[in-house]
Amino acid sequence: MTSRSSGTGQATASRALEDRSPDYSVFFRREYARVVRTVCLVVGDADRAEELTQEAFIQLLRHWKNVSAYDRPDAWVRRVAIRLAARHARRERLRTLLESRSAFVPEPSECPLDIEGALRRLSAGQRTAIVLHYYEDQPVDQIALVMECSANTVKSHLHRGRMALRTLLGEERGDLDGA
Repeated sequence: MTSRSSGTGQATASRALEDRSPDYSVFFRREYARVVRTVCLVVGDADRAEELTQEAFIQLLRHWKNVSAYDRPDAWVRRVAIRLAARHARRERLRTLLESRSAFVPEPSECPLDIEGALRRLSAGQRTAIVLHYYEDQPVDQIALVMECSANTVKSHLHRGRMALRTLLGEERGDLDGA
């Protein structure tokens, strides 16, 4: 029995997917990198962001027949990815809490002058709102849909996130309040 190389297997799977759902393939190619970037900024880990985004797109493929008819299927997959990221963030907080109670104390790896490091220090809600608003250029109402909260809650997350970033980055009053 001969084994295929993973590249050949992936190419075959990709062709089968394109034959079955060409619209999904086009959508995937257009949106995947943008969703990975957003999730990466939310979770602060490129590898984890890639995994979470892949899971969101797998769920999208399962529901593609229905979701493709939506006005904004990109919002659907982004919402799924953000939910997965939020679950990951909760698990990470719990892991950090449990580790802090044990003998193991991880070395801090982020520099407070680094925007990604500063984002990691925000609460999950603040980080998500900031990333969607400033990196994805999403309006408050759309962010509220993705985060499943009110527009006022999003505004609060944005305000508090900007204040925290100002402190973390050592900024005086300035561009961070521009939204």
